[in-house]
Parts: sequence; C-alpha cells; structure tokens
Amino acid sequence: MSMQIFGVDIGGSGIKGAPVDLEQGDLAQERHKVLTPQPATPDGVAGCVAEVVRHFGWDGPVGVTFPGVVTSGVTRTAANMDKSWIGVDTAALLSRELGGRPVTVLNDADAAGVAEMTHGAGRGRGGTVILLTLGTGIGSALFTDGRLVPNTELGHLELKGHDAETRASVKAKEDGDLTWERWAHRLSRYMQHVEMLFSPDLFIIGGGVSRKPEKFMPLIEGVRAEIVPAGLQNNAGIVGAAMAAKR
Repeated sequence: MSMQIFGVDIGGSGIKGAPVDLEQGDLAQERHKVLTPQPATPDGVAGCVAEVVRHFGWDGPVGVTFPGVVTSGVTRTAANMDKSWIGVDTAALLSRELGGRPVTVLNDADAAGVAEMTHGAGRGRGGTVILLTLGTGIGSALFTDGRLVPNTELGHLELKGHDAETRASVKAKEDGDLTWERWAHRLSRYMQHVEMLFSPDLFIIGGGVSRKPEKFMPLIEGVRAEIVPAGLQNNAGIVGAAMAAKR
C-alpha cells in the first residue's frame, strides 16, 4: 500500500483537493473542487476545506496551500483573499474545523514548487530555479540547489509603478482582453525583471495556463534562462501540500 496524504489547494476562485500518492507524486483519486466563497473569509473557506476533505471520508493528516505568506501556520498576507486572514493561525483554525486532525499550511506557489522539484519539471535540477504560477495573481517559488526559500511572493514586485501581478497575471490578460502576444510582452518584461534580481538557470511556468504553453512560451523574449511548463500542471499545489504534511 503506497503512502497517501490529503492535499488541499486554496485559490482565489476555487478550493480543490484529493488524496495524494506520495511515491508517484500524483493524485490517488480524481480531485474534488468547490467554489471559493465570496467574501473569502477564514470561517467560510475553512468550511469549504472541510467539505472537500469530507467528500473523500478522509481522516488522516491534511496539507493545505494558501495564496499568501505563511509562517508557522499563520497567514500573514492575503492579496487575493479577504483581509481578515491576516494574522490568523490558519493551521489551528483548519485543524479545529477538521475535528482535531493535524493540518500543515504553506504558501501555494511554494507547495507547487516543492512538487515540481521532486516529481515535475524541476526534478534533478541544481542551481537557481524559479517557479511562477500564473492565475488570479502571480505566485513564486525560489529554489537554490533544490532548497526552498519560502514566501518569496515575487508577483508583488513593482513594475513601472504597478504591482506586477496586476499587469502580467492571467486575470490581467482576461480583464484587459489582451491577445497572447500583448500578454506575452508584459510577461516578458516581468520575467526580465525577476531574472535581473535572481539570475535563475530555469523558470518553470505553472498554473492553469501551463496546459497551453505553445500559445505564449515561444513569444517570451529577452530572458536568458531556460523556460519550461510545469510537469504536474494544476495539480502541483495539491501534491506539494500533501508532501509538506508528510514532513
């Protein structure tokens, strides 16, 4: 019997989860998804997380990702969630909601990065690797020789006087009705800026958009580092959450 732990990925639009086969680095069952409540308050979201976990009748440890800075289970920022998350002991809140079972909470992009470095596009890669998750916002995970530097939140770098994710996220593309070319130009400017700061050997592009890399990856210009799509696509967060809960 392979080792399984439950992973939940909290996003700005959806909350999805599944049991994860840790040896395979993939979902053990089809994931279950519910819509993120609006407003996305701690109590509302905690109820949805419990709903996802109960859907599978799961009673073991649970790993959960959060779109913001997380230190020792406490959520410190909440750019795309309700501001009432700031300062909440989210690990304790979710543990109570799930009847006392142990809960580990980490930044969503960090979780996706850990999964990609172990089972996906970053496997076996040394040097400096940066995963960017492109979606409602931009998440980031920074690795040096396989070790994570947590909570980098590079989506909030300032670019031409703007919070970068308001210009280069997938939401920015959709809200502005941008062509792939126009959006790729913005993404290029952003990635050039990140490259100037960290000189990565490899960029891994995650989030739902990683399912169609041919639409935009050939259009990214002025970046020296190798650029590849995420191997686990949009399941990386769930897998990484489960991996963190095992540790």
